[in-house]
Amino acid sequence: MLAGGAAGTVLSGGLNDLLKQLQESGQGDVAKSWVGTGPNKTISPNDLASALGADQVGLLSAHSGMSQNDLLEGLSQYLPQVVDHMTPDGRVPTDQELSRSL
Repeated sequence: MLAGGAAGTVLSGGLNDLLKQLQESGQGDVAKSWVGTGPNKTISPNDLASALGADQVGLLSAHSGMSQNDLLEGLSQYLPQVVDHMTPDGRVPTDQELSRSL
């Protein structure tokens, strides 16, 4: 599985949950930039690891077959684009809208 596919796995837990995790870890401005219509702010692999937590990173690594380091590098690169794609109107879609996108 590529990092982009792992991003889909992260989102399957719920886009709102992901954004909440980012906000609670001090990455709220980053999360807002991904949803908003302007340019996406970057997130470092370490900040993403902190936001997701060790258990979730370990689970994603196991499911993807990627090392945790490679996984976090890929997710930090692709996750902003995936969230941006899932929020083309600059807002978090409803669950029904999101299920049609996946």
